[in-house]
Amino acid sequence: MRFLIFLSLILGICSGTGAAPTATTPVKNRAPLASTPYTLLPLTAVKPEGWLKRQLQIQATGLSGHIEEIWPDLGPNSGWLGGTGESWERGPYYLDGLVPMAYQLGDPVLIARAQKWIDWTLNNQRPDGAIGPVKDTDWWPKYVMLKVLTQYQEATGDPRVIPLMERYFAYQAATLDKVPLKEWAIYRWQDEALTLFWLYNRNGDPKLLELARRLHDDGYYWPNQYVDFKPLYQGKVTGKDCTLKTHGVNNSQALKTAAIWWQVSKDKADIDGLYNQFKVLDKYHLLPNGVHSGDEHYAGNDPSQGTELCSVLETMYSLEHIIAATGDAGFGDRLEKVAYNPQPGTYSKDMWAHQYDQQPNQVLVSVAKRAWSDNGPDSNLYGLEPNFGCCTANMHQGWPKFIANLWMGTKDDGVAAIAYGPSRVSTTVRGGVNVTIAENTGYPFRQNIELVVSPAKPAVFPLELRIPAWAAQASVRVNGKAAAGVKAGTFLKLERKWKQGDRVEIVFPMQPRISRWYHNSVAVERGPLVYSLKIGEDWKKVKDRQEASDWGVAPTTPWNYGLVFDGAGLEQSFQVEERPIGEYPFSPEGAPIVLKAKGKRIAEWQIVNDSAGPVPQSPVQSASSEESIVLIPYGAAKLRITAFPEVK
Repeated sequence: MRFLIFLSLILGICSGTGAAPTATTPVKNRAPLASTPYTLLPLTAVKPEGWLKRQLQIQATGLSGHIEEIWPDLGPNSGWLGGTGESWERGPYYLDGLVPMAYQLGDPVLIARAQKWIDWTLNNQRPDGAIGPVKDTDWWPKYVMLKVLTQYQEATGDPRVIPLMERYFAYQAATLDKVPLKEWAIYRWQDEALTLFWLYNRNGDPKLLELARRLHDDGYYWPNQYVDFKPLYQGKVTGKDCTLKTHGVNNSQALKTAAIWWQVSKDKADIDGLYNQFKVLDKYHLLPNGVHSGDEHYAGNDPSQGTELCSVLETMYSLEHIIAATGDAGFGDRLEKVAYNPQPGTYSKDMWAHQYDQQPNQVLVSVAKRAWSDNGPDSNLYGLEPNFGCCTANMHQGWPKFIANLWMGTKDDGVAAIAYGPSRVSTTVRGGVNVTIAENTGYPFRQNIELVVSPAKPAVFPLELRIPAWAAQASVRVNGKAAAGVKAGTFLKLERKWKQGDRVEIVFPMQPRISRWYHNSVAVERGPLVYSLKIGEDWKKVKDRQEASDWGVAPTTPWNYGLVFDGAGLEQSFQVEERPIGEYPFSPEGAPIVLKAKGKRIAEWQIVNDSAGPVPQSPVQSASSEESIVLIPYGAAKLRITAFPEVK
């Protein structure tokens, strides 16, 4: 009987239908790759709790959990299921979010749904080592599918994955001379380099690093673009090469290029290039919601310009890898700002609809010709497939990957809190000791965080905590005793003998603060959240598809306000009101935090081409009466003003 049980388990694992024990130990870089400050944990080492788990459930019961039933591109005729339908990037994009979502929730229906896609790829590798639909000869979609397979292997231990990847990379190395990188594959090679490193760290085959060098040499090295940068935006860009260099999603994926390549080169110049890349993009294209503009291509700093959803998600993924490679806490601040503001801001509250382009100053969602750099009139609708379907396929990865990377392993066999949110991490630390840490918090809506540390046995290891740059008065207590060395903008290292039930209490005081943007406009921030004017919303169907309909949204209340600051000081200009964290925290009615402020209408500030006109240069005069206005988190406001004029 024992033999039969053992045999059934083995057969289940090998066919992909069983659940293998999953590893929790982070796999560090092996020489000659550079040792990094942090290492991503295997998928499922981090599970969401509290409101964050609820948010993932919202995603699973929304479009992510039903897209195959509704959208033909991911239906049973997909080329990635052996059919004759769409055979390029959409199947891999979808799985890049479905796989981590399914295993983080432990949802058997979603796991089974992902399995049929995975099995098709694993069971249909061709004799020469090629994978994917036969008619697709582009390298780029395989980059994404390889990322999918690494996550799946970490979650299941399926023994088919690594041999398939080994055969595939041997095939690619032998084929690149005949079928070189082209178009998207040239500009996104860094995504495949990550999977080459992943496999090399498990099998030690030096040919994998040779292939990574080939991709680097044949691909586009992005940091060089920003050495003598010429801001190119406004209106259409011409020429395929120029188009790909200014493409918003390409630039978001490119953010991690130097952090990845430095692990091979170990050259400080690469890291310097990384920081210069951010410096230049921030100067010319950063928006107050934390992402760079890219309503298909570079679009400047005007808050009525947009950012594509894919750019938001790929920025998050890039930042997760940049933090691991650099150990710079500032990139964790950026990650939280993007994850908690523009990411939820571009979805309907139930995640049945998404935008292609979102705007920080978004006062009307409609079918209209806007001042996009190069996008269509339906780009800011909330819907199934506004403008292009890439975001419909790719929208699923944001929350699951962010959750997976809330925690990472440290260089000295500890664990680090990279970003904050209610979660539970289970991993292996120094001495091979298993540890679980429960993070109890309402962050980012609340400023208190409690960590309950539970090692399998008492053990000495470091616990690192990111202290945000905005948290100047942060405090940390371990079992009631204040920790020394708490400094904003750094990681605090707590190395001690941890035992079952040890508690770490963290307080990040969240005071309202302002930042300056386009035309000296003002954005209001508190903690990692950006705040926007609460505008009345009238949702109307543009196209009826039942749950997956397309929606326009019109304002029912005025939007053209400037902010009035109290002469007594910034803090006195805002009243903070906490509300329950309910079923839909990223909705106007469900916002867990509101700020009361003072404003005046700016009569000359009007709608231009269905968008808020250019923000008047601050400070501005207004003869209007002073009013009380309400600000809510950016992610909760589907109509919003985020960059305000300041009233003189």
